[in-house]
Amino acid sequence: MPAAERNPGPRPEPSPAWDPGQYLRHAGHRVRPFADLLARVTGLPGGRAPRIADLGCGPGNATTVLTGRWPGARVTGYDNSAPMLEAAAAHAGPTPGGGSLDFRPADLRTWTPDESYDLIVSNAALQWVPGHTDRFGDWLAGLNPGGTFAFQVPGNFGSPSHTLLAEVCARPRWRARLGPNPLRHDHVMEPAGYLDALVGLGCAAVDVWETTYTQLLQGPDPVLDWTKGTALRPVLSLLDGDPAARAEFTAEYRDLLRAAYPARPYGTVFPFRRIFAVAKAPERP
Repeated sequence: MPAAERNPGPRPEPSPAWDPGQYLRHAGHRVRPFADLLARVTGLPGGRAPRIADLGCGPGNATTVLTGRWPGARVTGYDNSAPMLEAAAAHAGPTPGGGSLDFRPADLRTWTPDESYDLIVSNAALQWVPGHTDRFGDWLAGLNPGGTFAFQVPGNFGSPSHTLLAEVCARPRWRARLGPNPLRHDHVMEPAGYLDALVGLGCAAVDVWETTYTQLLQGPDPVLDWTKGTALRPVLSLLDGDPAARAEFTAEYRDLLRAAYPARPYGTVFPFRRIFAVAKAPERP
């Protein structure tokens, strides 16, 4: 009996089980958009020692970029994944510029600042937070006057990497096992939507843009390897405990990716669209 049919009933949809090691396999490509986002952040009210919150910090490697940009900063990374926070802890402590770096558990669906920040930033995390624009008001209220809210999210959900994943999930044998909406990637707005939301909240100097990175990946099945760290996580979590089913699903998805992203002599081209936003806090009465 095929592995997908041994347990035909749908299972609850848990939060994705994150694998820091898998995520970090493409760390260079994942950090580059964060550096491009921070390049547009200027004039923080904290001067040489701003207070910064990194929402959805993951394994903390990107959070360290903040202490490179602002050496005296006091930075806290927040995440709801215990494995990610465990990996991030290796970066915690005093920084060479006289600042500090620490990490705390938090669910971005409910997190509200309990102190004032000069910068609240998020790197490729808000796509996992349903209704995240509804949280913007509370986060902006946690900024000091002149503070900045900045984030970037993937904008590639119409790309083959995601449409093919959805296609496999919709096949009858997997739909019965995974449920009707295992991916939960429908939370990202178009750039104009974020512009409207931030302007509507009274933000000043709102800057929203998009960039498509033509990434060159190396190794066998590199697009599959990339998605194992992000988009494929919900499926792998739902199939946890059934290695045969995970292998069968992955093989079906891999074969489609090989056709959509053919390997070339110099690597595999993987275009990746990102959406960015930087906004100054609204003026307070």
